[in-house]
Amino acid sequence: MNGVDVMDLIKQYIIALTNLYGQVSVDLVTEIYNSQNEDQLSADDVEVYFDEDLSKQYVYAYKDHFVHEAIIEHKEFKSMRKKKADKPYYIPDKEELLKYSDMLYYEKPKQYDDLMKYVKKNFFPNDHEKAEMLCENMMWKCRDDFRPAEAFELFNTFEINFKDEKQVNEIMQLVMDLSNNIRIWENNGHTPNEIFEKFEKPNLRPLPDKPFNLGGSNVIDMKTRQKVGRNDPCPCGSGKRYKKCCLGKDEN
Repeated sequence: MNGVDVMDLIKQYIIALTNLYGQVSVDLVTEIYNSQNEDQLSADDVEVYFDEDLSKQYVYAYKDHFVHEAIIEHKEFKSMRKKKADKPYYIPDKEELLKYSDMLYYEKPKQYDDLMKYVKKNFFPNDHEKAEMLCENMMWKCRDDFRPAEAFELFNTFEINFKDEKQVNEIMQLVMDLSNNIRIWENNGHTPNEIFEKFEKPNLRPLPDKPFNLGGSNVIDMKTRQKVGRNDPCPCGSGKRYKKCCLGKDEN
């Protein structure tokens, strides 16, 4: 491999690892590159790219790291490092890793296909393109600091009307399943489910104890799947009757 090819490959690794992890140190770029290639680098070989303009790839140099533009803009370098803490890094093989040098690339898990099938069947049976657009937008939202309210905002944007509470809970279960199986920066490229299974249970994103209701008092207990009456125990787990606890909040 000639010098130009090596330089191009180093740049691809820097961009790919920044897209996968959000921010990556010079030492880690060097370590991963050397583990996947016969020619070996030193940290100095990687540091020279601090002087190269990678802004078109949304990559910037900051404190001996290559950092994604989104983290720089929101001044989240320190907070992201804290979230990453001592979590292990997900390191795919070379072929898969270099796909991340394309900023639009993302790995589609099975849960994406499950959501796509549901959306096509129930909302856009004759419009594959619109169904795909919704699911791709949802996937990108799941990569960020995801909240269920953002999912409903996206559904509203696509003018989706849910027929009942059952359908709301079905679609939100699919969305949360997708959210738990997306590779995210704060987990160093691992999915929340991988971190849960292998390392840290608290990082799994669970469905809330309270249901995703459409308003009023037609609340469904997620455990029993039964409608909650005014005098029934509140599904939030407080031990109080529903009318004395969350009824007013739900109606607001």
